[in-house]
Amino acid sequence: MKKRYVCSFIAVSAAAALFAGCGTASPGTEAGTPETTSEQAVPEQGASEKTVIRFQTWNPGEGDPAKDLEAAFEEAHPDIDVQFVYMPYTDHVEKLKVDLAAGDAADVYGVQTGAMYKEFRDFEEDLTPYMQKEYGEDWTSAFNEYAMTLLKAEDGKYYGLPLGLTYSGTAWANMKIMDKYGLGVPASYDDLLKASAVLRENGEYPLAIGAKDDWINIDTFFNIATDINSEKFYAALEGQASFTDPEIVQALQIWQSCFTEGIFQDGALGVGMYNDTTDMYQKEGSIPMILNGSWACGAFTEKDEQTYAVYNSEDSHHEVFLIDWNGDGKRAPVGEAVDVSLAINSQSPNKDAAWSFVDWMIHDGAEILVNKYLAYCPARTDMKLNVEGLSENGQACLDYIVENGATNVAGYREMAYPELKEEIQTELKELAIGDITPEAAAEAIEAASRAQER
Repeated sequence: MKKRYVCSFIAVSAAAALFAGCGTASPGTEAGTPETTSEQAVPEQGASEKTVIRFQTWNPGEGDPAKDLEAAFEEAHPDIDVQFVYMPYTDHVEKLKVDLAAGDAADVYGVQTGAMYKEFRDFEEDLTPYMQKEYGEDWTSAFNEYAMTLLKAEDGKYYGLPLGLTYSGTAWANMKIMDKYGLGVPASYDDLLKASAVLRENGEYPLAIGAKDDWINIDTFFNIATDINSEKFYAALEGQASFTDPEIVQALQIWQSCFTEGIFQDGALGVGMYNDTTDMYQKEGSIPMILNGSWACGAFTEKDEQTYAVYNSEDSHHEVFLIDWNGDGKRAPVGEAVDVSLAINSQSPNKDAAWSFVDWMIHDGAEILVNKYLAYCPARTDMKLNVEGLSENGQACLDYIVENGATNVAGYREMAYPELKEEIQTELKELAIGDITPEAAAEAIEAASRAQER
C-alpha cells in the first residue's frame, strides 16, 4: 500500500504534572529539539481492512531506518498497517504522559531502562506470557544476560523487550584535524588539557559537548565517577553509600574542571548534542573531538553526501577512545544500556497486532537496525554482528566498542530514580556555570538521595 508522509513534531511540557519525575534523553539519541522534524506514516483511504497500530519512539530515528522497517514489516504482515511516530526523546516522554492518561497513546512505544521504564509501569503490558508461549520457559537465554537484568521488574516480569545495546562514556576524534597539529588520541585528563590548549591556540574547538542536554552530562559524570571508583559510585546511587565520599567529590571536581580549564568548548551549556554539536562533528567534520556513545559508530553507515565524505573519504580517519580521568593509568569503563526497549500499551485495543510487531522488531527489525544502520550492538545472543559495507576504519572503531562492552563495563547507564537523577542533572549544570563547589553539589545530591524512594 502506498503511503504519504507528513511532518509530526509535538512538544507537551504541561504534561509533567501527570506523572512523578521526568526522563531525559539518552542515546544513542536524542535530547533537545533537533532541527529536523519527524515523519509519521498516514494511511491513504482504503486501508480500513487492515489493523492499524501506532509505534511511537525517539529511536530508531526518522528517515531511511523507519522506512525500511515499515516496508519490511508490512511485507511480512500484510494485514497490519504500522504508523511510525518519531519525536525527540523529551517530547516523546511528555506526549506519552498525556496520551496514556487520556487512553489514546500509541499501541507500541519505545522505553528506556531505568527511570522511564519504571515510571510507565502501569501502562506497560506484561510481555512474559507472550514470550513464554512463543519461545518457551527459557526464552530469556536468547538475550544478553545483563540486558535482561535491566528489564526484569521487581515482580519478576518483563514489561519491555530489547532492540539493542549501547555503551556510554566514549569520546571520538577526527584524526584528520588532530594530525594537523601533531596530536595523538588523548589517553588521560592531562592529555586532554594539553590537546585542548593546542587546538584553542589554533582557532579550533577543544573537546565538544552539547551540555544543554542532561543525558550527555549524566553520561560523562558517570564515566568520570566510575573511573575513580565504580563500586562506591553505584553504591551511592542505590543509597548504600554517600555522595559526599571524597572520591565522588573528586569526580564532581573533575567535571567542573573540564569547563573551568577549557577542555570543553566555550558556551557548551548553550548547545545541545543533537543536532547542534553532532552535526559539526559528523556532517561538517569541523571539530576535532566530541563526547558521544557507541551509537555514534553508526555514522560510518550513513549515505548522505556530507556524512559519507566525513567518514568514508580517502583521507578520513576517526578514533573512538576512553579517557583515564583520574590519572591512575587505567581507561574509564563504559556504562551499558538497553538503548531502546519496546513496550505494548496495556490499554491498546490491538494487542495481538502490537505483539506481532514487537516480536518482528526484536528479531528481523533488530537485524536491520544493527547490521544495516549500526544503531546498536546486538541484544540477542544469536545475532551475528556483520554490518553491511562497513569500512576498515569503521570496523576498527566497532571492534573497540565491542571489546569494551565485553570486558570493561562499570554497570548500568540509566538509573531508576527520577528525583535523584533530576538533582544530579541540576548540580552538574550548577558546577558547569561555577555557581557551586563540588563539596556543596555533593551535599545537595546526597540530600536528594536520602529523600529518594527506592
